[in-house]
Amino acid sequence: MPVDIQHIEIDQLACWRIRRGDDELLVAEQGAQVLSYRQGDAPPIIWLSEEAAFHQGQSVRGGVPVCWPWFGDLARNPQAVQASYDGEQPAPFHGLVRALDWQLQEQRSEGDAAILVFHCPQAQGKLPGWSHNVELTLQIRLADDLQLTLSSHNRGATPIGISQALHSYFAISDIHRVAVEGLAGRPYIDTLENWQRRQQQGDLHFSGETDRIYLDLPDTLSLVDLGWNRRIRLTSTGSASAILWNPWIDKAQRLSGFADDAWQRMLCIETANVLDDAIMLQPGQRHLIGVEIQATAIEL
Repeated sequence: MPVDIQHIEIDQLACWRIRRGDDELLVAEQGAQVLSYRQGDAPPIIWLSEEAAFHQGQSVRGGVPVCWPWFGDLARNPQAVQASYDGEQPAPFHGLVRALDWQLQEQRSEGDAAILVFHCPQAQGKLPGWSHNVELTLQIRLADDLQLTLSSHNRGATPIGISQALHSYFAISDIHRVAVEGLAGRPYIDTLENWQRRQQQGDLHFSGETDRIYLDLPDTLSLVDLGWNRRIRLTSTGSASAILWNPWIDKAQRLSGFADDAWQRMLCIETANVLDDAIMLQPGQRHLIGVEIQATAIEL
């Protein structure tokens, strides 16, 4: 399988385009953010907003932003995660690394797989309000499927609390025609209902704005899309939590880089370490969080 890796510019952002046969993956150096992923002529697997802006210092709407060293509102994180930040400025949502330029540390082939490894040098004590020394890398492996692995290695002498997420946007045919399998019986926090803790009954279907944090999850979730006769299987490592998000009608109109009707065509399933699943990195310890994304036809 021929693999071609090209450095390209999209507006203000330096990017890498990886072609493997008829498959294509687009990655921005900023945030080491996967922007889009498709296999041949099939509909995209990773969704990129039609109104996305490619500006320096601003995370791109869609793809797979890396949220680190905390997810969401720092004040909603466990105390150990909050204590890792000592900045004078209010802590930005979703951490400190989404809008930074990461460095392509390595690119190589393994058989017919293409592998890129990005490194975030600022995570080693060079972030505002972040005095810790963490070696932070993201490995992207493109073969018959897509594998993302985020590595945090505590090079310092003190423990560090972190939460994190691979904030994956998936392309779907129609939000009304998809379901997520693997959540049944699992506890979740409904952030839209005063952060109440609930339990999932059956598979998850969508009929309104959704913003839930699922805990105590199995390794595998499946996004079943009847409109495209497709199953996207997500197999996680080093993670027992996930965020499921769709803004629906009203919130979609308030989002930047997001068409008013785009809520119908995307769903976020974010592989994470959040709340009860946050990580305490001991000195010298390394934690890997990863997801393998595999698309197959639904067997009728």
